[in-house]
Amino acid sequence: MATPRKFYTVTWDQLHRDARALAWKLVGKGPWRGIVAITRGGLIPAAIIARELDVRLVDTVCIVTYRAEYEVGEPKILKSPDAADMGGEGFLIIDDLVDSGTTGRVVRSQLPKAHFATVYAKPKGMPLVDTFVTEVSQDTWILFPWDSEPQPVQPIVEMHRRG
Repeated sequence: MATPRKFYTVTWDQLHRDARALAWKLVGKGPWRGIVAITRGGLIPAAIIARELDVRLVDTVCIVTYRAEYEVGEPKILKSPDAADMGGEGFLIIDDLVDSGTTGRVVRSQLPKAHFATVYAKPKGMPLVDTFVTEVSQDTWILFPWDSEPQPVQPIVEMHRRG
């Protein structure tokens, strides 16, 4: 895969707003039995959406697709969700982004009856998603807050030193 030409940085505040916007889109589509977060990117959006929708059951599906920063490899399932036993009926699949659809196809095969929702969607993966908030171009690489260097927490450390 060629290196993307554009980079877009998502802040924690923006991710929180966008995940809440996704939850609002999902309110009338439930009720939901539970949420399956695609790790790792779907964990934080899933937590926000679970809180917004008052869903207590949150599970994960763990899949590895990227071998290097931009290099997509063969998907490898590390952990299947319990909801796979029932085809995902009544469950939400949550991820931060659908890109090429590689991960989405694997999850869809395990949970064909689930509702797949992502915060961001690129054109190649969009047909796999039932609900999303923001479309981004295929050549954009999104830098999520957890992808960037952590900011110093100096004020908090100083507060503890002062007692």
